[in-house]
Amino acid sequence: MAELVSVEDLCQNYYVRSPKLFAKKDAVQAVSNVSLHINEGEALGLAGESGCGKSTLGKSILHLLKPTSGRVIFNGRDLASLNGREMRKARTEMQIIFQDPFSSLNPRMTIGEILREPMRYHGLLKGKKLEDEMLRLLELVGLEPSCATRYPHEFSGGQRQRVAIARALSVKPRFIVCDEPASALDVSIQAQILNLFNRLKTELGLTYLFISHDLGSLRYISDRIAVLYLGRIVELALTDDICGDPLHPYTKALFSAVPNAVFGEKKARIILSGEPPSPINPPSGCVFHKRCQQCQPICEKTPPDLGMLKDGHYVACHFCR
Repeated sequence: MAELVSVEDLCQNYYVRSPKLFAKKDAVQAVSNVSLHINEGEALGLAGESGCGKSTLGKSILHLLKPTSGRVIFNGRDLASLNGREMRKARTEMQIIFQDPFSSLNPRMTIGEILREPMRYHGLLKGKKLEDEMLRLLELVGLEPSCATRYPHEFSGGQRQRVAIARALSVKPRFIVCDEPASALDVSIQAQILNLFNRLKTELGLTYLFISHDLGSLRYISDRIAVLYLGRIVELALTDDICGDPLHPYTKALFSAVPNAVFGEKKARIILSGEPPSPINPPSGCVFHKRCQQCQPICEKTPPDLGMLKDGHYVACHFCR
């Protein structure tokens, strides 16, 4: 399977004002030395607790945020090397679906206008063909043609998210970053949206980076799952492998927090001590060592590399090898 997206040592820093007068701005290390690849037609899940850098990583891969360092190779091209015209053309191949469809849709535009705008901007279609394609997109995501004349506030959250999906599909992308697209929806609607993503992936041959803190959703939709902690990947493996046999202590804690599907069945809970460290001043060595129950002196001094423990299963831990 050919690689569509390759991320090499990607770092993304934010800079905040220091409380000390005339001092340099402090760097918040939102994403630190992340390397991964996404194969064409694959759905890569990205898991982790709130604030770990999931959304920042997704936006940096698309160059909506210019990376501090590192490279993103899309379809064999380094995105940093593209000029303005080339980047605009590349935008038609890469899209993003945001978490909140209410704030990501223009309230002053009808649904039809929202779907026509990207195709008109990129010069893809015009006239009757543009109108026919807009109606086809509505049908593709399960909405009636009459929705075209209505405004976003007239729809439920699930319907608005369908509109956001249709807008992303309007320019016929190959790669879509799905930034927690179902987390703001009711559980029953979440299932419908996830089924829609799976159907579109099969019918259109799409490639996803699916960001979520819901491990159940990731297990359902992902081919592989990467676990992020404090801006670093700590485990990456096939979905069945990482869900059936998580190896990193942080991944084990995440899966232990997932509710049981079988009523009355008990399982051991792993309660992490303390709070995640500050990304402004991350700890030396392994970033997880202050909350890890297996911590040893080497963990406090030497950061572990993300190494392959078995076929396709990567772990960043000194004691999982």
